Amino acid sequence: MPITALAVQVPEAEPLVASLRERYDPTVRLGVPAHITLLVPFMAPALVTPQVQGRIEEALKLVQPFDFELARVGRFPGVAYLAPQPAAPFIALTESLVRSFPAYPPYEGQFSTVIPHLTVAHGEESDAVRAAAELEARLDVHGPLRCHCKAVVLLENSTGLWTQLRRFELAHG
Repeated sequence: MPITALAVQVPEAEPLVASLRERYDPTVRLGVPAHITLLVPFMAPALVTPQVQGRIEEALKLVQPFDFELARVGRFPGVAYLAPQPAAPFIALTESLVRSFPAYPPYEGQFSTVIPHLTVAHGEESDAVRAAAELEARLDVHGPLRCHCKAVVLLENSTGLWTQLRRFELAHG
């Protein structure tokens, strides 16, 4: 069933993670860029009316653009990821969206806390372990990734591939 998602794209991470994601994250083949998910699954694309988009804008209207770093590798079972620091702005974005759309909790409410993350590997545990080790080595050489969040994107997968439906710029001023 087609769904939408709200996320922060992180193009600054692509040079460091693209080859790992191509090997270990099947969503790359579906067009998913390096990102930090705020809310998934969100509603079906057909339900995303101009009124819904207005509610998203309203939920984001007071959020200022912010800087963050990706310097730490984290793990969930079968997953290796980069953890954004600080995490609080991402949690605040998710919480604001959930207040506006309480019928759509993150990950269908499967988890009691929001842990912002940029997935690099998702699938087999052994692949996640390899990806985490390689990611640690890359960070040791490269150092922390300095990133900037200035927008939230609404993605949809009605064709089987993920594409951007809309970009919501964060407040300026």
